[in-house]
Amino acid sequence: MGKRWQVEKKKEHYYKSAKKENYRSRASYKLIQLNKKFRVIKDGDHVVDLGAAPGGWSQVALEKVGETGTVLGVDLQKIKPFDEENFIFIQGDFTSSETQKEIYESLNGKAEVIISDAAPSLSGIKDIDRIRIMDLADNVNKIAANLLKPKGALIMKTFQGPEFPELLKKLKNEFNVVKTTKPASSRKLSSEMYIIGRGFKGVKGVNEKFDQN
Repeated sequence: MGKRWQVEKKKEHYYKSAKKENYRSRASYKLIQLNKKFRVIKDGDHVVDLGAAPGGWSQVALEKVGETGTVLGVDLQKIKPFDEENFIFIQGDFTSSETQKEIYESLNGKAEVIISDAAPSLSGIKDIDRIRIMDLADNVNKIAANLLKPKGALIMKTFQGPEFPELLKKLKNEFNVVKTTKPASSRKLSSEMYIIGRGFKGVKGVNEKFDQN
């Protein structure tokens, strides 16, 4: 991307809109559009945002859950605190068992929605990047399977590739409804795709439970 992208993004519609409307990221509009279409996050929900920095999705989630809900953000990077008291932040690697246990304990094992706009660090080597993409998706799925309440929902980003159908098949075993989409605010040249799972079946033993010892 480099300097050319830095110049171009300042002219880009969603970048300018985010600045004007005080959203932390242009990515905020992805969640706004996804939630408008699928109505996943509702007032009073407990939401976990995996890969939350710089806070664009958590910001939108806080708007949707209102004062009675909770948003828990997780990221390796620190993010600027929100004014809302119902925001919890965990600095850590959500792919690690230690951080996953901390997420579970912070919400007493209960969440209505898991959201993730996270992307792995890519090397440019296809085989390695495919493994990284699937490993990240598997960890998001593991947290969802172990933390969601029955009938809960998932919104996650992944990338199109040979493993994409396999991931969809797995999620269809865990959710009553699984949809794929690419919101208007996604960049046209990006291979990113968003998966929406609704009606979590509460399947036991889908993944290893977090170690509670």
